[in-house]
Amino acid sequence: MAGLDLFEIALIGIAAFAAGAVNSVAGGGTFFSFPALLAVGVPPVIANASNAVALWPGSLAGAWAFRRELKRFSKSLPMLSVVAFIGGIAGGLLLLATSNESFSRLIPWLLLAATVLFAFSNQISALVKRWKPTPAGTDEHHIGPGGFAFQLVVSIYGGFFGAGMGILMIAALAIQGFKDVLEINALKNWLSAIIYSVAVLTFVIAGAVSWPHTIIMILTGTVGGYWGAAVARKVPAIWLRRFIIGVGSVLTVYYFGKAL
Repeated sequence: MAGLDLFEIALIGIAAFAAGAVNSVAGGGTFFSFPALLAVGVPPVIANASNAVALWPGSLAGAWAFRRELKRFSKSLPMLSVVAFIGGIAGGLLLLATSNESFSRLIPWLLLAATVLFAFSNQISALVKRWKPTPAGTDEHHIGPGGFAFQLVVSIYGGFFGAGMGILMIAALAIQGFKDVLEINALKNWLSAIIYSVAVLTFVIAGAVSWPHTIIMILTGTVGGYWGAAVARKVPAIWLRRFIIGVGSVLTVYYFGKAL
């Protein structure tokens, strides 16, 4: 495809599969796919745009795989979707007005904060409930104004720079008291797909996508996204939590290393 040799096709194909699988479980798939595009010679800006377009269907596939869990949030999901869409647009506009270099210094700190927040989300959630008890009979899948505000901030971050967005989103939902990791993943995948949609539209219109690389990654990344969601159902919740914390820790160390 357009001069790609078998090694390059295999490299970006496997990287996209891993990215789709990891994104459907925890987030952080960009850690696999973006460096692979750079390794085969794609310029950084085009690699970033192509990566976002390539991983978008994988997010949709992951959300579809978790559709049973998504139905439990039928009352809150429409507003959450609107919040994610608005946040994605706001983040994109912010990107046009801000230097990538200045924001990149914040990335490792944001990832560190997200990982720590998720790791101690049960304790933080207990403190929040002690401070503001939940009335008896309240729908446990209900998301209040604070939850929407939290997701708006995460969506703006995702529209601006997607690395670690999944970890931030998982942390935000866990702190709100959601304990079912599969339900958290369902919401994360759906909202990520919406935020990615805004970026995809922008990059495609701007002509910043390398389609030969992107088509390969779309195919393998989508399969990886659905496969990762299916595997997540079979993994004990405690190990899924540990994996998410592990991914967040690796991403944090990686981006701190890049900042040095």
